Amino acid sequence: MFDAAQGWRVTSLLIMTKKNWLSLIIVLVLATVYAIYFTDWFKPNTVQIFHTVRDMHYRRKGADNEPTLLFGMNKQIGLTELKIVPLAAFEKDPHVLPVWHLVSSSNSVPLRDFAYGRTIRGMKPAVPGEHAGELETNVIYRLFVSAGKIKGQHDFQLGTGPAETNAPANP
Repeated sequence: MFDAAQGWRVTSLLIMTKKNWLSLIIVLVLATVYAIYFTDWFKPNTVQIFHTVRDMHYRRKGADNEPTLLFGMNKQIGLTELKIVPLAAFEKDPHVLPVWHLVSSSNSVPLRDFAYGRTIRGMKPAVPGEHAGELETNVIYRLFVSAGKIKGQHDFQLGTGPAETNAPANP
């Protein structure tokens, strides 16, 4: 049996007061602000890259002890593509031939750093039989890396020797 007074109580519970609506809106605004500024939900997936040149000393007989160009990333990722191009040529033509270009043949091993020209497990040259080209000093290069939706790029230049001066040497 339906009682009119009881129906009125149920209806009044479903109707929200102005204070309740205001509280709900404030909670939603705070949750939105938190999600935007304190989480990575709305930020693009990028990776930060850095480079360094190190003298690597190998224990193998006959190993080259030339400086090695090392790249590092802020997180460990499995790369799907890696490409290095001269920046000036890339700005003129985005389809410039890369100096070094690797693609993932299957699942590459997640890594945090790698050396220029060295093999990376799970990756192969984009053009079969190609090897990393020689890098020149005083040329700015751009490194592109991607790992699925995560992308990153880094501009670098190989260090130069001591600056040449026209001043005579001290006696």
